[in-house]
Amino acid sequence: MTDSTTASKTEVGAYFVSNYPPYSFWTPQQVGQAVAALDQPPANDVPLGLYLHIPFCRKRCRFCYFKVYTDKDANEINRYIDGLIDELSLYARKAVVAGRKPKFVYFGGGTPSYISTQQLRRLVDGIRPLLPWDEAEEITFECEPGTVSKAKLEILREIGITRLSLGVENFSDPVLEINGRAHNAADIDKVYQLARDVGFPQINIDLIAGMVGETDENWRECVSKAVALDPDSVTLYQMELPPNTVISKEMRTHGLESAPVADWPVKRAWAKYAFAEFEKAGYTLTSGYTAVKDPKTATFLYRDLLWAGADLLALGVASFSHVQGVHFQNESRIEDYEAALAKGELPLHRALKTTEEERMIREFILQMKKGRVNTRYFEDKYGAALQERFASQLKELAGGGFLTTDAESVRLTRDGLLRVDELLHRFFLPEHRIASAA
Repeated sequence: MTDSTTASKTEVGAYFVSNYPPYSFWTPQQVGQAVAALDQPPANDVPLGLYLHIPFCRKRCRFCYFKVYTDKDANEINRYIDGLIDELSLYARKAVVAGRKPKFVYFGGGTPSYISTQQLRRLVDGIRPLLPWDEAEEITFECEPGTVSKAKLEILREIGITRLSLGVENFSDPVLEINGRAHNAADIDKVYQLARDVGFPQINIDLIAGMVGETDENWRECVSKAVALDPDSVTLYQMELPPNTVISKEMRTHGLESAPVADWPVKRAWAKYAFAEFEKAGYTLTSGYTAVKDPKTATFLYRDLLWAGADLLALGVASFSHVQGVHFQNESRIEDYEAALAKGELPLHRALKTTEEERMIREFILQMKKGRVNTRYFEDKYGAALQERFASQLKELAGGGFLTTDAESVRLTRDGLLRVDELLHRFFLPEHRIASAA
């Protein structure tokens, strides 16, 4: 199963492409552009989504690069929850929000399931009157298996959660422990069955290929156990190490150039094996990271609508929003986030107003992650002839066996899909490509 190609070491650095233009181009000087966008009525037919960042965890995973806190008590968490409500109340007065209802809601983290049932009700009771989600088609909630009880799951279902995402990552207790995960294999089995009993319409499980301590044998066993669970969808990531992870910091301390995790060809081989096993079980790949049992019912609107230019209001410390072509991020320190709200101000830290070309590129590279891009969509929306605009890049990647093109689409091969984030930088504007490679 291991790729015999010359190894490409896993080094410190970001690999996953989550937005465009790169975050390094977002500046405090452009926050006024975000405020101006919020004060304008929304564009017709653009869907709205709501993201709520719950940045609390029992412990920090060694590979985690998100804004999380492991040292907050109940009073501090309650204050933060009140801050989320206060933040949404400020947005609710803006012209871009007035009268709109979200098509999707996403509770992310951190560990949303870390907060208590009382805190969860406090949050939901505070936000729903401000931005009703009775027309939301999808409400996702991330769970860490060790933080979930039947009572909590029943409350999640009661408040309308339609898609439960379990952060399984691996089924081996030693691998989970060495990577700093707070749950164990027994927690996974217990919580998954409880979730099935409660009756969530969709259950997703997350896996990570290439965690510290992973082996061929263990990975095969993990995939077998994941297939046996029969989830509605599985999301599979290949381990990367942005600079702010514990592992990355340890590497710098000890002067290590390559990480104590599998090389990229090995991780790609593991991901390829996993997806092939799920396909044997009747699953369909819907992106470079996702396999679903039934594409008609196992949807992921948070992904699909965002990658087609939806507006997103993201609440919470360090969270990222996208509204009317303007990217903006909240304050990255919880103290600064709460201080701004205490003054009745939106806690905005930096922003970037995008050009139409940048918006076109953003949608194109994000939709490439699904493995197929409909070229007519870009002609109709942007007047962009993709196969002319990106002729040299497409020719290069086709020559490498990573994609094919026809009159109506650009399609990634399986090898292209497994390394899609590595390929996307070729489609950046020159100034962004140089910066992202630095």
